Amino acid sequence: MIDPAVAAETAQKTILVVDDEKNIRRTLSLVLEGEGYAVIGAETAGKALAVLGSPDMPVDLVILDVKLPDASGLDALERIRREDATRDLPIIVISGHATVEDAATAIRLGASDFFEKPLNRERVLVSVKNVLDAAAARRALAEVSARELLRYEMIGKSAVMQRIFAEIEKIAPTRASVLITGESGTGKELISRAIHRLSPRRNAPFVRVNCAAIPRELIESELFGHEKGSFTGAHARKRGFFEQAHGGTLFLDEIGDMDIVAQAKVLRALQSGEISRVGSEHVMHVDVRVLTATNKDLARAVESGAFREDLFFRLNVIPLRSPALRERVDDIPMLAHAFMEAFSRENGSRPKPVDADVVTALAQRSWPGNVRELRNIVERMAILSGPRVTIADLPEDPHASPFEEESAAEPALGLSEPAPEPDDGDAPRPPLPASYLTLREFREQAERKFIVDTLKLTGWNISRTAVVLGVERTNLHKKIRTYSIKRGEA
Repeated sequence: MIDPAVAAETAQKTILVVDDEKNIRRTLSLVLEGEGYAVIGAETAGKALAVLGSPDMPVDLVILDVKLPDASGLDALERIRREDATRDLPIIVISGHATVEDAATAIRLGASDFFEKPLNRERVLVSVKNVLDAAAARRALAEVSARELLRYEMIGKSAVMQRIFAEIEKIAPTRASVLITGESGTGKELISRAIHRLSPRRNAPFVRVNCAAIPRELIESELFGHEKGSFTGAHARKRGFFEQAHGGTLFLDEIGDMDIVAQAKVLRALQSGEISRVGSEHVMHVDVRVLTATNKDLARAVESGAFREDLFFRLNVIPLRSPALRERVDDIPMLAHAFMEAFSRENGSRPKPVDADVVTALAQRSWPGNVRELRNIVERMAILSGPRVTIADLPEDPHASPFEEESAAEPALGLSEPAPEPDDGDAPRPPLPASYLTLREFREQAERKFIVDTLKLTGWNISRTAVVLGVERTNLHKKIRTYSIKRGEA
């Protein structure tokens, strides 16, 4: 009887057994199926390759004999490794007449394991489990790497982004300190990671520190580490961020929020390359490239005394400004589609198609929250929309100026109500005609006429009219109801 835990672990795993000996195929099938695996048999290399080439027959592992009637198993192994679809497929090679040379060739060609006949049941099961576990771990690692690469990839074809890319390529190979400035949400961390990824330190640690999130009494301990018992709560030795980044890159985000006392200690570490843990007299040398970022005006902070001038000059060797999204409107369609694909991949779903008028409307917004805000909006639409993202799924722009001013209620000026007293005291105000409109009434009439005229021009297409007017479709529907506009009215 199959152990339920084992069955769950081996579920959906299919093993292709390739051997010209019927008894070997039957024995392996009985052993593997008894552990919950699905087994496919093939007596020749040709049949095995046909199975592997079929899109309807996924295989998780191949057990391949060296001696086959139509080809060498090692030749078949080489062919399997040449195909993109099976290049990473785990393969165990078996042989009844093995030589050291055969084993070495099999491993060189990418075999995951090699053992001789007669087959030992426990040896087979242990090898199969180990090989499948290793393959699963490799796939998981590749998926994580792909997600991380996507997460830190910079996207943009606009002229301003091309300039940024060119500057990064020049900066990255050097040891120079870089101060990245720009509004919140523009991707300053992405720039720092791109610099690290293109630098000679790419295989060493990249350590990010949010200076604004560390309490001022802990900043020294977090940056430089501490010894056990050096202060209340220091229950164990701790390596600081400088020590963790040794050989790599230290990214100090929100450097403008760093305490002035901590600034002096950071300056000393940058000048000497030496640090000491809190509570220790031992001096350590660290090799760290420091990148910093801020959304504040550090030059003005220096003038006000909130930031050390000497540290500012030390950090600002190469200034690099991260552009706001409104400066790179051409990138919005590309960013929106990339975020939709990233969100779908993270959640294991297919990317939803996005209507063109949605992208047009996105490009018309001001985006004070920059790329971060755009990503959040796309994620919200991906979650709340149907099979495709339409203009109806686009949330109203919280930053848009209201189309209609909500002014304080003022009494309408007319013949039935006396006008306010004029400033010069006694001069009478001339009477107004009964048809005279207030500013609000005039604005409403003009707005209604403009909406009706635009609807007529677009053939009463609500979505196109909303894009032409530069408003959300839901907002346009609200206006149509408010003004009692009827389809086809003159």
